[in-house]
Amino acid sequence: MALVTAGVVVLDCAEPEKLAAFYRELLEADDVDASANRVEIRTADGFRLALRRDVNATAPSWPRPENSLQAHLEFVTDDLDGVERRIVSLGGRPMESGDSSGPTEERGYADPAGHSFTVRRGVPTAPKQG
Repeated sequence: MALVTAGVVVLDCAEPEKLAAFYRELLEADDVDASANRVEIRTADGFRLALRRDVNATAPSWPRPENSLQAHLEFVTDDLDGVERRIVSLGGRPMESGDSSGPTEERGYADPAGHSFTVRRGVPTAPKQG
């Protein structure tokens, strides 16, 4: 029997209720558990995300090189334009990315609290460059 039976991604933020609402709508997820300092949601396929209150939270500064990205969320879609419209309508924002000419297979965003995440078409096969 496995010692670890489930995992959950946890993002620290100043207002977990508000950030949970963003991800709940974006991922069409349901509340699993909520307290004064933590909200956990789960998607239909079982992905779990928790938002935890951090009274000293500041937005990550990625992609600045002096504060390298250590972790981020990555979501997969067949409709990058549709997902972008939804993200922006929910309070997220596009992040600067490299060359924007031609079709892009990956786009970077920040949630309302500043955490970066990626939406891509397909699963990456190459290592991160930079």
